[in-house]
Amino acid sequence: MPFEVKVGDRVLISKYGGTEIKVDEKEYKLLSSEDILAILED
Repeated sequence: MPFEVKVGDRVLISKYGGTEIKVDEKEYKLLSSEDILAILED
């Protein structure tokens, strides 16, 4: 089932998924849709 992730969404990701990068001393994690396990609702 396809889903969309928006800025501000809280998600569960796989433990070893994604790629960590650092830009101007700020850390980011780049993920593919396969790394996202669920989108959490408040």
